[in-house]
Amino acid sequence: MAQESPKNSAAEIPVTSNGQLEDSHEHSYNRDLKHSLPVGLGLSETKITSHGFDSTKEGVVEAGPFPGSSASPKSSVISPSSAAASRLAGQGCDLIIPTGGKAQQKSGPVVLAEEVKNPAMEKLELVRKWSLNTYKCTRQIISEKLGRGSRTVDLELEAQIDILRDNKKKYENILKLAQTLSTQLFQMMHTQRQLGDAFADLSLKSLELHEEFGYNADTQKFLAKNGETLLGAINFFIASVNTLVNKTIEDTLLTVKQYESARIEYDAYRTDLEELNLGPRDANTLPKIEQSQQLFQMHKEKYDKMRNDVSIKLKFLEENKVKVLHNQLVLFHNAIAAYFAGNQKQLEQTLKQFHIKLKNPGADAPSWLEEQ
Repeated sequence: MAQESPKNSAAEIPVTSNGQLEDSHEHSYNRDLKHSLPVGLGLSETKITSHGFDSTKEGVVEAGPFPGSSASPKSSVISPSSAAASRLAGQGCDLIIPTGGKAQQKSGPVVLAEEVKNPAMEKLELVRKWSLNTYKCTRQIISEKLGRGSRTVDLELEAQIDILRDNKKKYENILKLAQTLSTQLFQMMHTQRQLGDAFADLSLKSLELHEEFGYNADTQKFLAKNGETLLGAINFFIASVNTLVNKTIEDTLLTVKQYESARIEYDAYRTDLEELNLGPRDANTLPKIEQSQQLFQMHKEKYDKMRNDVSIKLKFLEENKVKVLHNQLVLFHNAIAAYFAGNQKQLEQTLKQFHIKLKNPGADAPSWLEEQ
């Protein structure tokens, strides 16, 4: 009996008695798809609708009960990030995700919208407020300079501020003159040392004038040494006055500038409120008046706070200034008097009284190991 040729199972296409394709291939395909889909998405919940190969339409994967199954019509949500969804999307299929009875959206990317604050709008609002405040303050300044606007004046406080500014200029002049004196004294000391060295050299080489040159050499060296002591006292005086003028007084004047800015803002919003109160009162102007009243009250509190801060700082500054200048003026007087009187002992005692340490002129700078 002749042996039958082997048949390829893939080439067999079973047909029914009516000439139609048997549905077993469709069930086989659905079974394979069931194994390839992720857990949680059953075949009873998925239906594949395919079109002809010659059709230009894409396949559609719908989530719903499969025809002929007894599963409940409950739908499962397919995550677009799953491997199966990515594979189907790559084959040109559209994922239809049910949204609880609402209209289904077929294709297109999923966009998650969040309500976030727009930083550009916030910056724009800040710029708007700053511009409005700057306009009001500029208008107030111009009105005051032209003599049209009114300003709030604290006569006692303004007088104290004027005295402080005048004293600062005078202290700066004293500081400048003291620095000039220190420079000139240093140059004189340098000249005295050179002159003393010259006298000492001639004392050794001129036997007939040995004593005369020796006396002058000792005198110049003595004056140079006393000059170093006086220079230390003057430099200490300069450092203390410089701290008082350029730090303590300057810090108080910075607070005064802030107080003046607060005063201008206060007067600007006060003028704005007065103009609104003089106008008509209706449904449109009442909200503006209320808002202007709130802004006026806010700037009034700021103005009162800055005025109180300036008063306290001026009081403390006056006490500190008297104490510092008293000590420094006594030091300066005693040092100058002792130097020109030639009283070296009194000059050194003055420096000890104010705890001033002098650096030896021949001492070298400390090494890096000593600094550590």
